[in-house]
Amino acid sequence: MTAEEQLIGPLLLARGTIDRSSALRGDEQWVEQAWSDPTTRVLVIDDGHTLVRRAGDEVSAVLLSPADAPRGQRYLLGVEDGVSYFAVAAPLPGVPKGELNGRVTIPMKLRDTPDGEPVAAGLRQVGGLLGDRDAGLLVYAVALEAWHATHEHCPRCGARTTIQAGGHIRVCPQDGSQHFPRVDPAVIMLVRDKADRCLLARGPQWPKGRLSILAGFVEPGESLEHAVVREVAEEVGITVVNPRYLGSQPWPFPRSLMLGFFAEATSTTLTPDAEEIAEARWYSREELAAALESGELRLPPPVSIARRLIETWYGGELIDDHAW
Repeated sequence: MTAEEQLIGPLLLARGTIDRSSALRGDEQWVEQAWSDPTTRVLVIDDGHTLVRRAGDEVSAVLLSPADAPRGQRYLLGVEDGVSYFAVAAPLPGVPKGELNGRVTIPMKLRDTPDGEPVAAGLRQVGGLLGDRDAGLLVYAVALEAWHATHEHCPRCGARTTIQAGGHIRVCPQDGSQHFPRVDPAVIMLVRDKADRCLLARGPQWPKGRLSILAGFVEPGESLEHAVVREVAEEVGITVVNPRYLGSQPWPFPRSLMLGFFAEATSTTLTPDAEEIAEARWYSREELAAALESGELRLPPPVSIARRLIETWYGGELIDDHAW
């Protein structure tokens, strides 16, 4: 990897500090003891949202003791410095049922919230504002909650499964089969031409002006590099070579793992697939900066790996007051 291809800034959803303690998940006695320990801390998760609070410029997740946590499915997240961390899937304390969407905060609103006042927020809104530990806890909890919500029944016989191993296995009581959380790998690639221009595109479901780099899921029996080449050819009719891996981060909406690449285009004539791409065009650095300044273009948010790949190509941080 060349010096210019070192990722600029951290991948904000790839952070985390706790030991996931996978060896302890199957020890039911230890898990129960950890849950009974008053020093244990619990993050409540509800449809991908949790409670956060601000203290000056710092934003942190609201972590409760087991005694104060609501009843719900429990997931062991891990241990750090002797403290056990769990997530509980349950309604957020203080947020009336049906009002969650109305309480979702955005960074600007959070800055206007009094210090210490809990507010509900989603991972997209605050994943980049939280510290390393809390960001890692929230990503983990969001991913587990999403998996459990869609895998309550055995795919083999349809029986309702039970939760084991601290929330990391579902077991069918009828046929004894075990089912584990899914992770769907997806490649996301910044394509450059010989003039070092960047290719940005927009899906049909996105509003005009909202652009990003290309991405797609890895198919069965396919390597990551082949997926990069195939997806670019399918979406915009361009052949790319030399896919170079730069980094990855989880994107639990609901279960993706985004694997970031640079790739070199051998041609520049774009033929977008109308079902996948509404528009696509090449940008020089100067054109991109001008489009951002005018408001003509909106980039993905800083919490995304797409933004990091674009800024790595650009060579520095991009200011976008209109980010998604």
